[in-house]
Amino acid sequence: MLDSTELKLQLLKLEQALLSPEIRTSPQKLEQFLADDFFEFGSSGTIWYKKDSVEGGGLTVRKMTLTDFSIYPLSEDVVFTTYRIQDETRNRETLRSSIWKWKDGRWQMFFHQGTITSS
Repeated sequence: MLDSTELKLQLLKLEQALLSPEIRTSPQKLEQFLADDFFEFGSSGTIWYKKDSVEGGGLTVRKMTLTDFSIYPLSEDVVFTTYRIQDETRNRETLRSSIWKWKDGRWQMFFHQGTITSS
């Protein structure tokens, strides 16, 4: 397994990639990032599944900035991440968390949650 600094950098890059229009608008690329059993508790209160993102043609593109990124390894192949998103499109801030699993030789997002917070 990677040392904690390398692991943090790798997962940060994956989280940042999921914010990019290139990934968010590509069902094929989302397919690679999201585990087959992926689900999300959205900041809207909606529960989303992998098929919603992939079959729905992708995710909404917004201008978002990621800060305060931390990782919490739960096991050799599972990591919990937390961070903040400043959503400039909707003028709001959210707390975010994800669970990443190492599967089939790559990190895949298994769970994600967004919670609206005051700045």
